[in-house]
Order: sequence, then structure tokens, then C-alpha cells
Amino acid sequence: MPLTDFSTGSAVTLLDQLPQRSGLDRLWRFLPEARLVGGSVRDLLLGGQQVHDLDLATPEPPHEVQAVLARAGIKTIPTGLAHGTITALIDQVPYEITTLRRDVTTNGRHAEVAWTTNWQEDAARRDFTINALFCDRWGVIHDFFGGQRDLAARHVRFVGEAGRRIEEDALRILRFFRFDARFGSDRPDLAAMTAIRSHAGMIGGLSAERLASEMVRILTGPHLARCLAHMEAADVLDRVVASPRTRRLVRGLKLGAPEDGVLRLGLLSDAPDLAQRLRLSGKQAQRLSLMRGPYLSDETDILSPQCDDDALRRQLALEEHQTLLDRIWLLQTQDDESLPEDWDALRTRLIGMKRPIFPLAGRDAVKAGLGPGPEVGLVLAELQDWWRARGCLPDREACLAELKNRLPLSPQG
Repeated sequence: MPLTDFSTGSAVTLLDQLPQRSGLDRLWRFLPEARLVGGSVRDLLLGGQQVHDLDLATPEPPHEVQAVLARAGIKTIPTGLAHGTITALIDQVPYEITTLRRDVTTNGRHAEVAWTTNWQEDAARRDFTINALFCDRWGVIHDFFGGQRDLAARHVRFVGEAGRRIEEDALRILRFFRFDARFGSDRPDLAAMTAIRSHAGMIGGLSAERLASEMVRILTGPHLARCLAHMEAADVLDRVVASPRTRRLVRGLKLGAPEDGVLRLGLLSDAPDLAQRLRLSGKQAQRLSLMRGPYLSDETDILSPQCDDDALRRQLALEEHQTLLDRIWLLQTQDDESLPEDWDALRTRLIGMKRPIFPLAGRDAVKAGLGPGPEVGLVLAELQDWWRARGCLPDREACLAELKNRLPLSPQG
């Protein structure tokens, strides 16, 4: 979908397309001066974007906002009163409403703010021009720093002096590259790149959780390959991910690796302490470990375009679809012989294959005559190997018959 005509200064037709429009209209009935701000306005102007989070700014102080909405029967939650933010709930849809602010002192996420009624002061404290746009109830765009022009050009530019904005919060370095990966400019803003390179050392002072959150979002960008080159040029990438395997990831991107931040992180780095360094969630850390373990330990992996369905089914009995799909991408980026379409065919076969479940449990062995104890586990493990060796095809009856055949060979037989 083409960009909105920025020359009109209006997004009223796009506002009409918002599924949350009725809730917005209700808020605007009681807070007529409030304006949409930030990402929702940016994505409305871009067109073709699904707008999820609706943030509003208002000149009324937070206690007045709460009082007005309470009288209107609208439920509010004091999500961040110290920073002027309350959340209104309408039909279970949250609307975050924040009083206009100006920074008094800044320290990362812990800025000291004062309320203001000046819209330009509030816009001046935001990170990028494309995020400093306001849209009022009439659909008129209020732009103090050329954000519409930058948005039309897919140009990411800091509001004000880039170095100062980074000094206020070094996470803005990563946020710059998140939007760079999304918009894919051939020529990133020179002032921004210069400031980022000179302040790159500040990345070391960021918490691992904040780094990880932004990095995973960067990795899902549609123009990631170009962004990675910009991150390397700015001396940023290896400060976030030690010894990055950039070429491997770029090759994966060219082969069609999906927009999956954890998968792409695994393609970017082999570092065994990556999950710990970035303090990834337990689920993310486990996924990386399962994806890389056999590959990094130089074990022979049966996953190749040449493997037959029996071999693929045997592996699927041991590991989940997601693990095998991740590993296939990792292996493909290291393969110079097979054709890409052969790897695609392997993925298609795997996705269409139901995961086989071993049909017996310990109670079946006991019922068949094996006494309770460690021998049950040993016999079942051997039987499961027998089942897997036959492509996981023997059904419950066949497995029970084989179990009975094996019982005389066990110590209990």
C-alpha cells in the first residue's frame, strides 16, 4: 500500500479504518484535546500497518484525566502516575494516556519530568522525528520536527542533537537500528551514525534484558541484512553479540529464513553463553540450546535433504518440530552442495509429518509381568530404540508383542 499523501496534513480516512475508533471517539468526547502520538500515528501514516497499541498525549495532568474518566464511567488503571501515565479500559481495549511532559533530568528510563501544556516541548523529548508526530481527533497531523518528510523517505533521524539524545538513554542506539532494519535506508542518517559510533561504549552500561528485547526486534526487521552492515560500521554489533557470524545470518536471510528473532539470533551467534549474556527467557534459552547443541558438538546430524521419511520420523520422535526446523536452517547455511529447493522440500516434509509418540508406558511393562523398579525404564528404553529403528511405525499391539518377547531376556524373566 502506498504512503499516505503527507501533503494533506490529514489522516482522517485512516482513523476511520481503526477497529478501536469507537473507543477513541468516546475518549475524545471527554478529553477533546488529547492526541494520538508516536508509533500509532507513524503506522497510520505508513498505511498497510496493523496498529495495536494506541497511545495518547494530553495537556491535562493525570489526576484530572482520572477524575474526568471516572465521571464518564470509564475504568482507569494508574500504570505510571509518576510519569503522568494512566491506562483507560474501554471494551477491554487499553488506551495509554500520558500528560504532556518535559524532561528535568534524564537517566535512561528514569527521567525526572515536569508537566507542560506545550506540545512542542513534549515532542522535543521523543527519540526520533518519525515518533514525534501527533494526530488530533479531526485527523490533523501535528509535526514539529519534519517527521512526515522523514517517514516518506524512510529516514530515521533523532529529534535534536543525536549525541545528546543518546547520552540521555543509550538504548536509543539499538532503537535506531530497530527502525533502520524496518525501513531499510541505503544511507542512514550521517549525524546519527557519527554520534552512535562515538557513543557505542555506552552500550556496556545497558541491562541485558533491555539489550535482548531490542536485539530480538531488530532481528525481525525486513531489511536486516542492510541494518547489520550499518551496525558493524557503527561499532555496535559485536558489543551486543560477541563474535557475530554475520555472513552466516545474511546467507540465511537470502535463503528465506523467517522473521523469527530467536532463530536469527541462533544463526548470528554460536556463543555458548549467549542466552546468559542477554538474559533470555528460559524458553528462548532452551530453544537456542536445542537448536545448536548437536551442531556445535560436531555430532553427525541426520537432518539433510537426502534423509528419507523413516530417518526424519525417527528424529521427530526425539525432538519437536520447532527444534528440527531451527536446526535445518542452521545446517543449510553451512551447506554448499545441496540446492535451496531441496532444503525447502525437507522442511515441507517435516511440517507435514505428525510427531510419532511411543505407544507404551511403564504401566504396560508392569502389566506384562515386569516388576516395578529401574528395570522398567531400561526395558522401555531398549524397546523405544527398537521402535525408532523401524521408523516409529510399529503400533501399540506390535510394541506389546515385542515387549513380551523381551521379558524372558530381562532379569525378571
